[in-house]
Amino acid sequence: MLLATKTHFNVDQDTLEKGQTEELGSSHSAQSPWTRLCRFLPTSQKIVQFADGRDPNPGDRIIYVAGTFDLFHVGHLDFLEKAKAEGDYMIVGLHTDQVANRCKGSNYPIMNLHERTLCVLACRYVNEVVIGAPYPVTADLMDHFKVNVVCHGNTAYAPDLDGTDPYAEPKRRNKFKQINSGNSLTTADIVGRIIENRLRYEERNTKKEAKEAAIYEAFMKTRQSTAEN
Repeated sequence: MLLATKTHFNVDQDTLEKGQTEELGSSHSAQSPWTRLCRFLPTSQKIVQFADGRDPNPGDRIIYVAGTFDLFHVGHLDFLEKAKAEGDYMIVGLHTDQVANRCKGSNYPIMNLHERTLCVLACRYVNEVVIGAPYPVTADLMDHFKVNVVCHGNTAYAPDLDGTDPYAEPKRRNKFKQINSGNSLTTADIVGRIIENRLRYEERNTKKEAKEAAIYEAFMKTRQSTAEN
């Protein structure tokens, strides 16, 4: 889970050999060269089971939010609840693993795009998900989905590759709104807790093993001394 690498999501499709892709169709144990960290296989049936399944009604106010939504947690839930209050139909744009890793670095995202999609679709406030949404909220995207308001939380966001604001277009249209969910929990906080508890667990076990080894050594010395006498 915590690989702490920067490049494990950057797989160039042009470098994949034909045999790697052919193996996927002939062996149930084969690992995908694109998602080798996880064998989760998304299907349309699985996605439909989680999806809301309805289109926006005429006159509905369309909300759009974008993000990674990694390790879906209560902080995400509180934000989506507040964002949904801004309209009637909410669309969530999920960034690809590569985009998320570029923006957040380290080993993020912990969950791949397919897993994050199902987590977000399972949220009661979400009506639709754009899988692999562009990082900047573009004019084409807003026009296509007839977006009335674009919401973002209080967390900082990285600029686009060219240094521009990814929310420049909704801001230009006066359709951008910052939401305060009242919950400051982030995925980084959860990862921090995992690492902290892991180190504590390892430290405790190291002390325990050292104590057991000392007791065993003392026992063997006593046993040897008794045998010699």
